[in-house]
Amino acid sequence: MNSLERYLKTIKGEPVDHLARIPIVMQFAAEYIDSNYGKFASDYNVLVEANIRCAEDFGFDQLSAISDPYRETQGFGAEIEYVENGVPRCVTLPLKNKDLSTLKKPDPYSSERMFDRMKAIQLYKEKAYGKFSIMGWVEGPAAEAADVYGLTEFYMDVMLDSNFMEELMDKVTDTAIEFALAQLKEGADTIGIGDAVCSQVSPDVYEELILPREKRLVDAIKKEGGYVRLHICGNITHLLPGIATLGIDILDVDHMVDMQEAREILGNKIILAGNIDPVSGVKDGNPETISNYMSTTYIAVGNPLMVCAGCEIPSKTPNENLKSLCAPIAYINE
Repeated sequence: MNSLERYLKTIKGEPVDHLARIPIVMQFAAEYIDSNYGKFASDYNVLVEANIRCAEDFGFDQLSAISDPYRETQGFGAEIEYVENGVPRCVTLPLKNKDLSTLKKPDPYSSERMFDRMKAIQLYKEKAYGKFSIMGWVEGPAAEAADVYGLTEFYMDVMLDSNFMEELMDKVTDTAIEFALAQLKEGADTIGIGDAVCSQVSPDVYEELILPREKRLVDAIKKEGGYVRLHICGNITHLLPGIATLGIDILDVDHMVDMQEAREILGNKIILAGNIDPVSGVKDGNPETISNYMSTTYIAVGNPLMVCAGCEIPSKTPNENLKSLCAPIAYINE
């Protein structure tokens, strides 16, 4: 059973040889091939080489095109600055004065940073199609609205001007759908949706304003035969009842969330991924504690489960720790 087969069988609810491993690596991956984050985020060749090397050397089952939140944002007109050893910076916000007509029209095949991700998917298909799952990536409605408009402004106006925020989130959701479907067309089997800012809103705000847009995005991906992995950093326990209605395939669960509570709310139709603390658990842990944590988690929550940390594997994580995280955990046929 190869990595892609293991991944797809898990999604379909079928037995596998061992749990699928889907860690997210960015700066760690860049440094693993003696490169840096700036090159990883700006050059698809570096991103692809780094992810494939990590998948082969550590035992991943999925290759990811994620690098940072500002792919679509650049398409909307933002100026992005690359940092050698850090996440790219958004130097100028593309939206000012709530005038949506001032935003550029992003295009997956002509907007510079979106097209770079498209080329990553194309290169993954050339090098690893049929061997690994290939995951494209888009920003969710709330995250991209905050990237385009400003984080503080986003949090203020979901309360003070919800009509405007709905218009903005509708616009960025249209772009996310177009970008996601283009990545599926080029060879991705899964689309990751990053919507981190949601962890800081109330259940009412999430379910009234954000969830309907996420649902539209998820439905569009599923209609085209893609799988969906939702990634919301932080404590999302209060959002889980809403998330349960989205129809996603995989939910990344951060270390602040109790995995057993997540299973109780979400049931066994959504694959849980996680949730060991990426810093104290993986980077600063040791192979034995990591292995024990993942085995204990699996026993507690059962199937379906995929192995990853609560968020990105940090830079400077010892190689032996990541190998321990990805060590095969035998499937328990319940």
